[in-house]
Amino acid sequence: MRRRNDKLEQKVPQFLRGEGSNVSEAVEEVKNLCPKVQMSLTASAVVAKLPASGVTSSSWGSSTAVSALPSSAVRLLPAQRLEQLCDPGSLEPIMPGGEGLGVVAASGRVASRPVVCYAQDSSIAGGSIGIGEAELIVRALRLGRERHVPVVAFLESAGARLQEGTAALAGFGRIFFENVALSGRTPQISVITGTSAGGGCYSPALTDFVVMSDTASMFLTGPKIVKYALGEDVSAAELGGSQIHERNGVCDFVAADDPGAIALVRDLLGYLPQNAFEPPRAVAPEPPARREDPAAALPDQSRSYYDVREVIARLLDGGRFLEVSPRWARNMVVGFGRLEGNPVGVIANQPRHLGGIIDVDASQKGAKFVRTCDAFGLPMLVLVDTPGFMPGTRQEGAGVIRHGAELVRAFAAASSRRVTVILRKAFGGAFITMNSKDLGADAAFSWPDAEIGIMSAGAAVEIIHRRQMVGVAPGENIALELARRYAEEHLSPAAALARDAIDAVIEPQDTRRRAASVLFAPGAAAIGV
Repeated sequence: MRRRNDKLEQKVPQFLRGEGSNVSEAVEEVKNLCPKVQMSLTASAVVAKLPASGVTSSSWGSSTAVSALPSSAVRLLPAQRLEQLCDPGSLEPIMPGGEGLGVVAASGRVASRPVVCYAQDSSIAGGSIGIGEAELIVRALRLGRERHVPVVAFLESAGARLQEGTAALAGFGRIFFENVALSGRTPQISVITGTSAGGGCYSPALTDFVVMSDTASMFLTGPKIVKYALGEDVSAAELGGSQIHERNGVCDFVAADDPGAIALVRDLLGYLPQNAFEPPRAVAPEPPARREDPAAALPDQSRSYYDVREVIARLLDGGRFLEVSPRWARNMVVGFGRLEGNPVGVIANQPRHLGGIIDVDASQKGAKFVRTCDAFGLPMLVLVDTPGFMPGTRQEGAGVIRHGAELVRAFAAASSRRVTVILRKAFGGAFITMNSKDLGADAAFSWPDAEIGIMSAGAAVEIIHRRQMVGVAPGENIALELARRYAEEHLSPAAALARDAIDAVIEPQDTRRRAASVLFAPGAAAIGV
């Protein structure tokens, strides 16, 4: 593999630099040496695609600085990723002249906002990290910290460079240190564009968001080592492909290709502030795309399921919602949107999956997102419809107590403004956990038909009136009447309001206005807004 890389570097530098001479020969060399490279352009088309001005090999210090591939290509070269991420003409290289390094780095602007970005180059020693690569990445991360701007990394690395031994490991350690130093200060986004192995996995895991292209993979130990150690035959995709990590919480977003990932990152940055010390940036407000009553998304039968995203679409500006980790812990929905032009984080139980019950994964997902929103001062809208925590030996064995407590801790410790709206039901410890008034919610509202209490009326009657209920079927008149009385006395929003468990009972059509008035109006009170 190394021999093939050396030959590429010797034979096709003109093509990689975007020079017009010997392009025909260079294209053929790429096809012959790398048959898997996606290359459908003719030599003349390559020359026609070359930019007239912009970043050059001399300014980047990398033979792969400029690519002739069109923007529609599935795979982009490292500098091309940075160019597509940033506004035209805004890139300024960091440490120009770093010949032969497997990483390029620059400062630039995204939607006129400053950022720092870097991209690893897998054509140089597989993108492995040596002393020089670590130095440049550390410099980029420190620049992001000094300027208080987001850092976006495009990662594709074989891990630590074997030829440099512990020096390469030390380089990874310095990178991790800088990732942690930036944590909670400026947004960090990692984009996995190919295979990222070994130490190359820890850096993205330390950042705020991880995006993977559909064909990317990441793992601590690769298929060959797994085969050697365990005798298990497994492919890179089976071991750590995007379909694995989007379901375990390692990956937050999956994009079809590099351009799709870049578009997603630009969208995500629009919801985030520059740093933890500046407020999120507001835009002109717009009404929801769907202006129906939000309660119209709920079924008539209280035990029927529905998709809470239908409610969210009726509340957010333009109905736009950037869902985070949609394939992991699907019984908890989290993501970003705008309310009256202001960025907001949304946390919601999802009745469509497991009835909206909270389990270990849902607790982890919710807690992680709440902490991220709070770190960057994003207000939160919490939509509640849950029967409680998942019971059973499997969940208890998995530590649901500990993980559920982390969700409690995340909400209770948050200083960002938070509004809770109970849509249909909130029972037991889950009522408390989902940003209850007593956990510090700035306002807790309920829709008129919601149920709020320790448990459902039918379950409560079975316990409270167990002697009276001996031999009585749940559907008989006496059971129904006892359940009705219990619900009226203990589960109604009026009862919760009387006990100061919520601040107000509101009409669903008024949810957007009431939530926005608490989250964004200066000095707004929780009651009577």
